Order: sequence, then C-alpha cells, then structure tokens
Amino acid sequence: MSDSVTAIQGLVVGAGGGIGSAVAQRWSQDSRFDAVWTVSRQASAELTSTVGLRPLSTDHSEDHIAEMAQQILRGSPRLSRIVIALGTLHGPSYGPEKSLDALQLAAMQEVYRVNCVLPMLWLAALASGLRKNPDCRIAVLSARVGSIGDNRLGGWYSYRSAKAALNMGLRSASIELARRAKGVKLISFHPGTVDTALSEPFQRGVPEGKLFAPGFVAERLDRVLEAQVPDGQLSYLDWAGEAIPW
Repeated sequence: MSDSVTAIQGLVVGAGGGIGSAVAQRWSQDSRFDAVWTVSRQASAELTSTVGLRPLSTDHSEDHIAEMAQQILRGSPRLSRIVIALGTLHGPSYGPEKSLDALQLAAMQEVYRVNCVLPMLWLAALASGLRKNPDCRIAVLSARVGSIGDNRLGGWYSYRSAKAALNMGLRSASIELARRAKGVKLISFHPGTVDTALSEPFQRGVPEGKLFAPGFVAERLDRVLEAQVPDGQLSYLDWAGEAIPW
C-alpha cells in the first residue's frame, strides 16, 4: 500500500450472517484496508481462512462485548469503518406477528435483544475509543419497517418496534457523539430484502429484481459509507442511498 494512501481499519459485528459475511469478504479484498476485524457467535471456517480478516467469537454478553471492544480498539486505534449487522425476525419458537393475539413476552424480548439491545451495547462499548478518530463511519442494520411514518400495513409487531427503538437509540447516540466524538458518522441502514436465512420464509411475494444477493448489498453499503461524512447527524438510508422517513 502506498504511503500516500491512508489505511482503513474495519470491524464487522455479526459477520456470521449473510450481509455481515459479504461485507467482511468485500473488505478483505480491498487494498485500502490494513485490518478487518470480524465478530460472530462462531468464527466460521470461511472467515478464519480468509486472508486479511481477524475473526473473533463472542457470546454477545454485556461483559464479553466490553472486553472484545477494548481488544479491537487496542489493535486498531484508527478504526474507521464499522458495520453492525445484527438482526433476527424469526426463530424455532417465534416469527413476525400478524395480530396482537400473537404477541408473546419471550419472543418479543428476543427480537428486541438482537435487533436493538445488542447493537446499542456494541456502539456503547466502542464509543470511548472513537473520540479522537477524525473519520469513523458506522452503519447499523435497521429496516424500512422500523419507520413509523412508512407503516401502512401493520403487523410484525416485535420486529417493527425493535427497529424503531434501534433508530431512536441511534438518534440519541448521534447527538451525544456530536459532542464527544465529532469524527463519527452514524447511519441506520435498510438493506432491502436480501437472500439470507432471515428473509427466506418471506421471499415468495418479493417483486422480481427486488431480492438482493448479499454481495450486492455489501457493495451498496460500501457506497453509502463512502458517500457520508461526519456531520453529527444520524442518517436513515436505504440500499440506494435514499432517505427513509422516520
């Protein structure tokens, strides 16, 4: 790498998922990056064997998140690209609710934990190490269905509410970071409908051309990150770089 080119250090949280893995693979092939950390519940053989990646495994407990964040920040004090790609819509015992009658406490808690609580805990753990960073762009996976203004169909109570809560948490964080870490840019990112395990049961009604490959979304996310600059604001953007109503 030329000395005239400033090296980029990246982090992908949730690198075991379709989007996170695609972002990690893309960055591993980008000569601008001299370090790419990946965090997942289990470091896959693919991530472990990819040259240029630094895979870590986590249980996403609060203490472990704090420990891992400090390890990453010590190793990459110039961390400048972060993608937090955590999310769940369905599992063995829960799925998106169609009516109020379907709401269950355990399912709601799990959906909130993965979609809102864990991303915010990761952001909180990393924030102190970003104060002197002049340019750190952070994209957190949200969803268009988290938009209150765009909700015309109802349903999907837990997922919609968790993503809306995430957006509010990120908005508050952007206000705080505008004072404490002026070089940070926060982005709440809607990837569209992606061909991953999360969307698989719901792909039947997706219009032609609107089911995206993870690699395509990783490329679009990269474009969004490159187009943004630190401005003390939270941007709520889709895969095309278009703003989404709150």
